[in-house]
Parts: sequence; structure tokens; C-alpha cells
Amino acid sequence: MNALVLLAIILFILMRAVGGEKGTRSFIALFLNFAVVFVTVLFMVNPMFDPILLTIIACVVISCINLFYVNEVNTKTMTAFLSTIITISLLIVFIIIVSERAMIQGFGEEEIEEISTFSLYIGIDFVKIAVSVIIMSTIGAIIDIAISISSPMREIFNHNPYITRKTLFLSGISIGKDILGTSANTLFFAFFGGYLALLIWFKDLGYSVGDIVNSKVFSAEMIMILCAGIGVALVIPITSAITAFFLIKTREDNN
Repeated sequence: MNALVLLAIILFILMRAVGGEKGTRSFIALFLNFAVVFVTVLFMVNPMFDPILLTIIACVVISCINLFYVNEVNTKTMTAFLSTIITISLLIVFIIIVSERAMIQGFGEEEIEEISTFSLYIGIDFVKIAVSVIIMSTIGAIIDIAISISSPMREIFNHNPYITRKTLFLSGISIGKDILGTSANTLFFAFFGGYLALLIWFKDLGYSVGDIVNSKVFSAEMIMILCAGIGVALVIPITSAITAFFLIKTREDNN
């Protein structure tokens, strides 16, 4: 049996055993997200379409899949979805500015030899591609943090329906503080896990610390991590504020 199929079966069994029906939907969501990314990439190679606009549309669809399909439409998913869209909207301009100033678009000199036989004149703005990659890399972490805050905030509200808006907001911030450190470390170690071979290659080539830091490949990945970290930090107060406002307003409307 193919190793990929075997691992997929093991993953499905574990997700089904632990999460039940929701675990099954989560497993299916993995393939739906892959399909969205794949279709987005197919459209990106066409110069008629704007890569950033396509990425934004893909992020909205991915958010709907991970929130509404997996967790159904309810208060916590609605607030998490709204928080995700607001955070991504705030990040887009910042990411565009950073990508243009840092000049991380295109390929680094370490990759030139592998693609030297191909033409780079493909009619695509590589700055927009770099921006799209960063946005797509941040969306998963932002969705995860948003639902991780809105869900316990709703539980707090359900157990204490007379809680004040400020207290509920501060509870969300407190939850976010516990998540922030682990999420940032997850992003950091994901980079080193994926690019460990590259770092070993840098050592074999005799790169100094300055050469490594200033290499396009390394800089692009670090900027991606930092932008994702900024997104994670932003979504915590945004989700806390929106969830607190929505829950308290619902209570006031029902009274």
C-alpha cells in the first residue's frame, strides 16, 4: 500500500475516533482546502487574473470551509469568520508594502541553477505572487486563533450570562495570551523544520550569518513567519472585541 494512502487512513481513523462526525468533516476539509489552493494556482498562471484578488477569494472560501463546514454556522463561527476577514484586510496593505520594500519576489541565487533551463518571462507579477504566498501562509494560523478564542468566550458567556462586555473582552485577551506564545513558536519551528536542509547547505557553502540573513530565500521565509505572527497578534484583540460585542448585544436584544 502506498505510504501516503496508509498515512491518510491512519489520520482518518484517529480523527474519526477522537472527533466523531466533526473529525470526519475536518478530514474532508483538508482535501477541500487543497482543492481550493490548487484551483487558485491554476488561475494565477493566467495573466488576466490578479493573484492578490484570487488569494483573497481563496482565503474567504478556506475560512468558510474551516469554520462553517467543520463547526457549522453558529455564534462562534460567525464571529471567528468576521474577525478573520478583518485581520486579513488589515494585513494585506502591510504585506504589500513589506514585500515591495524587501524585494523578496522571484527566486534566490540558490534556486537559479535548478530553473536555469526555464524562461522567467511568463507575464506574471512576482511581487503579487510573493504577497499571495504570505497571505495564504497566514490564513491558517489566523483562523485557528480566531476560533480558539471565540469558542471558549461563548462558553464563558453561557456559564455566566450576566457577565459585562469588558470582563468578557478581558477573558478573551487572557485566552489569547496563552495561545500567542505557542502559536508563534509553531510558526517558527515549522520554518526550521521545512528548511533544515537549506540551513545545512548554507553551512556547507561557508555562508556567514550576514550572508544567511540577507539571502532572498531566508529573508522571504522569515518575513512570512513575522507577518503570520503579526496576524496572530492582531486577531486576538479583534476576535475578543467582536465576540464580546456580539454576545452582549444578543443578550440585550433578547431582554
